[in-house]
Amino acid sequence: MKFGVDALVELLKAAGEPTRLRLLALLSAGDLTVTDLTDILGQSQPRISRHLKLLTEAGLIDRYQEGAWAYFRLKQDGDAAALANTLLAATCEDDAVLLRDGERLAAVKRTRAERAQEYFKLNASEWDELRRLHVDDTAVEAKLLELIGTDTVDALLDLGTGTGRILQLLQNSYRRATGIDASRDMLAVARANLDKAGVLKASVRHGDILNLPLDGNEYDIVIIHQVLHFLVQPELALAEASRMLRTGGRLVIIDLAPHSLEYLRDEHAHLRLGFSHQTMAEWLSKYGLTVEKTVDLPPGSSASKGLTVTIWLARQGAESSAATNNGTTDQTGRR
Repeated sequence: MKFGVDALVELLKAAGEPTRLRLLALLSAGDLTVTDLTDILGQSQPRISRHLKLLTEAGLIDRYQEGAWAYFRLKQDGDAAALANTLLAATCEDDAVLLRDGERLAAVKRTRAERAQEYFKLNASEWDELRRLHVDDTAVEAKLLELIGTDTVDALLDLGTGTGRILQLLQNSYRRATGIDASRDMLAVARANLDKAGVLKASVRHGDILNLPLDGNEYDIVIIHQVLHFLVQPELALAEASRMLRTGGRLVIIDLAPHSLEYLRDEHAHLRLGFSHQTMAEWLSKYGLTVEKTVDLPPGSSASKGLTVTIWLARQGAESSAATNNGTTDQTGRR
């Protein structure tokens, strides 16, 4: 972390004002809107917006749009972010102003969680019905953790993040992470869940999986969990996922194997009734990805109409020594 004199002075000027320092402290705890911040600080919206503009221009915080709402958070990487964290680490833990801000922040997050929980309850019955059709989520998550491995990567991207479960599950596997979802209601659920779990290094954003609001070649791991069967052209989502990956980065797809439950089209908006090993491998190859491993997890129930969940692990940019395993499964799965 090195700065020229002029650059350092400008950063210190941006952070060196009471309200702006309080804003940095609040935004270090997650994504917040201008409305959230005005409620916490008790200042006018124009005043808060002006301070946020200065902090954004200084490169200390990030701003992103979600419909009519703008969200802000402390910048996660770079020298300016390191300086902001150094300044925040120098504040007293028992400072009365920061403690009061923290209490008001907790109240804002409680309200956010209550709203999200209400939405979740309204839709829980549908999700529970689908879960009963295939292998238990814990088995899928255990296999995902095994495939990802224990090494920590710099950046992870979760496409169709939903409740943010994957961001929580893999929190020890990344230094920073982004979740994308097309549903603002689900993003509210994800934010509440990340708040509750204390996961500060992950953020969620509104976006179209076919046209991501992100720069390419940024991520070491991209995950697409139970999303592709809702898409008319799932291969286009794979193209976007490939664009996001750094050379040598990995893509993990979790979805359904081919099945014949036609009612899922009408009752649950499934546009694709699963994907075969061959189809997925061909799509991935088209976008420069080599399948390293394919694992089938059969349904937990003995019912003949259960659904098999398949996990594909592919790598971007270079032929893998494990590519000979393309289309195979381990002992937990079946062809």
